[in-house]
Amino acid sequence: MTSRPTDFHESAMRRLRRRMGWRIRDTWPDRKVVRTVQGVPMTLPWSHRLPDYTGGDSPYGQNLVALADLLHDGGEPVVVLDIGANVGDSAVQIAHATDAEVVCVEGDPYYLEFLTANTGGDERFHLEASLLVPDTNAAPVRPIRGRGTTRFATSHTTGSAATITPAQLRDRHPCTERLRLVKSDTDGYDVCLVPAIARHWHDRKPVLFFEYDLRLSRLAGFDPLLVWHELAALGYREVAAWGNGGHPLWRSDVGSMPRLSAILDAPKGRYEPIYWDVAVVHHEDTVAAEAIASLVPEIRAPEQA
Repeated sequence: MTSRPTDFHESAMRRLRRRMGWRIRDTWPDRKVVRTVQGVPMTLPWSHRLPDYTGGDSPYGQNLVALADLLHDGGEPVVVLDIGANVGDSAVQIAHATDAEVVCVEGDPYYLEFLTANTGGDERFHLEASLLVPDTNAAPVRPIRGRGTTRFATSHTTGSAATITPAQLRDRHPCTERLRLVKSDTDGYDVCLVPAIARHWHDRKPVLFFEYDLRLSRLAGFDPLLVWHELAALGYREVAAWGNGGHPLWRSDVGSMPRLSAILDAPKGRYEPIYWDVAVVHHEDTVAAEAIASLVPEIRAPEQA
């Protein structure tokens, strides 16, 4: 699922042209177009914001791609679980950059059509047309779409999304027995799903890369601070953070994250991140610790400076 980056600068004229373009494209949002996104051709709905976020020298999304490449050990393909795969942009770019096998989980039928167009027929990709839920007790939900992304809300009517639990997902996709990297972008549900994934693949200790958005997490009904206590209990220790435009920020420890989260609740300037991309590494995973250190050299978080 694609969200809008804010930690980049642009001129007033460029911003005006971009917004006018969005207005025109939103008039015919479902028109299929082919766009080259950071060197990779993709089929997208015309209204999708991804080409705008990735133009020029934007690093948007490249943190995940670089991390996957660093985690590939030169042997078997690095296995990635892409939760909230959207149109397949993360999966396709990872597979373009390194030897990878990607399980793409997408619960919104609208984006499944584009995900299939971008990955279908390629044995490196395994599509799961379901919404990942932490357990079988999860309430039914329905998709709410807008501007290239989808969030889900509790549904009391028919038409709820098909669901799958982590245990069912692992059984259905044998390649995840070698799971190395998890990417989750589910507009607020990440803080609930990521610990559930970590528990079900505790023997693999995968690197956890997810969107940490306080507002959307609370909107979905979750306390975003609890994720850090759950991950700490599972043995995860080190965190690297990027702004939502893909710019590296700092590294810290999991125990400091509840306090550091207050930064995201502070009043925002025009170019300050409204959420972070975070990569969380298990304390036994020295290879992943070296990988995130190379991508985010700064150790001290803002309040520690």
